Amino acid sequence: MGAAAGVAATAASAVGTVAAATYFARKVLTPDRLRPDDTEILVIEDESLTLGLTPASRQPGRYGLWLDGGKGHARLGGVVDVDEAAGRVRRVIEGVDGGELCVGPARWNQYYFAGDPKDALGLPFRDVQITSEIGELAAWVIPPAIGAADRWAILVHGRGAQREECLRAIPVLHDLGFTALIPSYRNDIGAPSSSDGRYSLGLSEWRDLEAALLYAVDAGAREVVLFGYSMGGAIILQTLDRSWLSDRVSAVILDAPVIDWSDVLRHHGAMNRIPGPIGRLSRSLIGRRWARRLVGVHEPIDVALTNWENRADELTHATLLIHSLDDEFVPVGPSIALAAKRPDLVRFEPWREARHTQEWNVDPERWDAVVRGFLTEYTRPV
Repeated sequence: MGAAAGVAATAASAVGTVAAATYFARKVLTPDRLRPDDTEILVIEDESLTLGLTPASRQPGRYGLWLDGGKGHARLGGVVDVDEAAGRVRRVIEGVDGGELCVGPARWNQYYFAGDPKDALGLPFRDVQITSEIGELAAWVIPPAIGAADRWAILVHGRGAQREECLRAIPVLHDLGFTALIPSYRNDIGAPSSSDGRYSLGLSEWRDLEAALLYAVDAGAREVVLFGYSMGGAIILQTLDRSWLSDRVSAVILDAPVIDWSDVLRHHGAMNRIPGPIGRLSRSLIGRRWARRLVGVHEPIDVALTNWENRADELTHATLLIHSLDDEFVPVGPSIALAAKRPDLVRFEPWREARHTQEWNVDPERWDAVVRGFLTEYTRPV
């Protein structure tokens, strides 16, 4: 009787472990369509507003604030003062792009700019469609300020982000004479879904970037720079490895990139207090063919293929790697290790204080200067 009870308890524990690991794996791979408000507007004055104090709202630099469920948007500047005891922070208002500032809930964002390139930056652009294997993908094309239109930069946003994430990079690229292409990719809001509706951590999304590369080449691009944020960096690295068009790329810029998904998944497991064995099992399930239905993927995802610290010898492109030492979402360790292994190709620019993909926000002047210097060195002049 006791032995039977022990076996039953062990079986129940094993089932619970698999269920927990499956839940974590699905959460990592499933696009999150719901973006709840995470900030509270407490007081509005002529040139400043007071917010509830959070790790994000107290950060130095320039940020955006979605209003009224995303229908409106405001741009915020530096911190005026912090009241730790009251849990409040006052920041400069730099502009309201749409909607109306009202006391109540709002949602923080690092994009700073909102809307299309014309609305956000005052730059002319074209809405285009890129033909990928999964269907038509919306994209923006922003012509350069100077020079011919044969130098292109393709910018790739991160997991769960929108194309607006890339707008911060456009002014410096525009001034340097690059035609900028900002495409969407599978499982973006408004874009075609993959067959399983899941992210594959760059291992399928790279085909959409290849389609964007082909669009640029067909439009006259003779030189292409690839620029990626977060998972956008993982997508770029797979593209460089797998695409027949990788030789058209002259240089790469990665902002807070995922260099090793295993490291990111371990980090998030620890953040969510997931026991180590469950975290390891979740990473294993993602890559097992027999577990496809459990995880909800059409094809298994070999996370080892995303470890560019281990694959450092395979890199062939000059790369600028910008990453904050204080990144809370994608740990900086693999970026540091990759740069140490390939100092001949990878230039590492560390930041302080910036949260994930927010290096520009903390110090836009330095960010622009670093990007400008790298592109001046590694791309042909206008």
